Amino acid sequence: MKIAILGMGTVGKGAYETAKTAGGIEVVRILARHEVEGYEHLNEIITSDIADIAGDKDIDLVIESIGGIHPAREYALECIKAGKHFVTPNKNLISACYDELKAAADESGAEIRFTATAGGGIPWLYNLRRTKRCDEIQEVRGIVNGTCNFILDSMCDKGSEFEDVLVLAQAMGYAEADPSADIEGTDTLRKTVISANLAFDADVKEEDVPCYGIDTISSRDIDYLKSMERAPRLMMNAAVNGNKLCVYVEPVAFPMTAMEASVKFNFNLITLNARDIGTQSFYGQGAGMMPTGQSVIQDVLDIRDGVNHTPASGEGVEKRKLKLDNKSAVHRYYLRCSEIGSEIEKIIETSEKKGDVYYCSTKPVSVIKMHEIAHKAKSDGKEMFIAALAE
Repeated sequence: MKIAILGMGTVGKGAYETAKTAGGIEVVRILARHEVEGYEHLNEIITSDIADIAGDKDIDLVIESIGGIHPAREYALECIKAGKHFVTPNKNLISACYDELKAAADESGAEIRFTATAGGGIPWLYNLRRTKRCDEIQEVRGIVNGTCNFILDSMCDKGSEFEDVLVLAQAMGYAEADPSADIEGTDTLRKTVISANLAFDADVKEEDVPCYGIDTISSRDIDYLKSMERAPRLMMNAAVNGNKLCVYVEPVAFPMTAMEASVKFNFNLITLNARDIGTQSFYGQGAGMMPTGQSVIQDVLDIRDGVNHTPASGEGVEKRKLKLDNKSAVHRYYLRCSEIGSEIEKIIETSEKKGDVYYCSTKPVSVIKMHEIAHKAKSDGKEMFIAALAE
């Protein structure tokens, strides 16, 4: 199979290196705007013109690892419409444009695979598809952002401040120069949208998902949660409750005995719960050049070999009709704030003041309500951090 790679960043290089040893795959074109350092021997197959790839009838499949939405979307559509199979680790693109890409693929007869968009090197979406072929998924949840987990784990272990650990994460290559997508929860949100839509045949959009990140956490929260024998983790959450679907992203304070509390460094832990098979968890590197690059090439090999994990469909297969309703997701929260206004007062069960800060546990409150309060405090410049209290 002859393939092309769009973009030779970290994942593109990982895909290229894996393709060399996989067998039966030949990289014949690479899209890059300039010479790739360390890969000068590939200059003769590098192009900056997408037409050289989309218009090449010998190229069977295209890997898109540019990232972002533009020009990735336009390049993807051009290649798919030309009948080329399409594989990507680009969660931004799949979260925002999957329906459009799938429609183009259905029309041209191309396949689309995106296993590496959630979980990186962990075969999460692969196993989600596989489980769904003969079971009914009830819940997906997990730690899906290695940057946030590295920060939270380091704060717990060393008692460091958020800002200091973030600088360390950037120096180690775990966090980008602009880390907002990670620490504000946007990266986790996109992986949640992809996972939920696949698990539940849903049509969840990014704007439908309440999301609160870890950018307001401090060492005070870590210390107080430790006194409660808990550790915070940023979590993807999507679950069915009757005919209602709840999908959201938020920090969760787990008991120290919980599996999630013991996830170290930049590792991920992702869990599905299904009607018959019960609970299965997947642990490993959620990012990185070789783990993610290998996941991309696994998709390429599946397409080449005709491996299909599409759930059963058609006559006689009943689709669940789920209504997105995050008001039905209700639980207690840990809350730190600098002042207790009327809205907070209504939901507090217990509170303790230490210095100029209140540490509170709430009554059961909906995810929607709690996120509204927390985001308003942030927009007003008031001090606040929240974490759901895992049972």
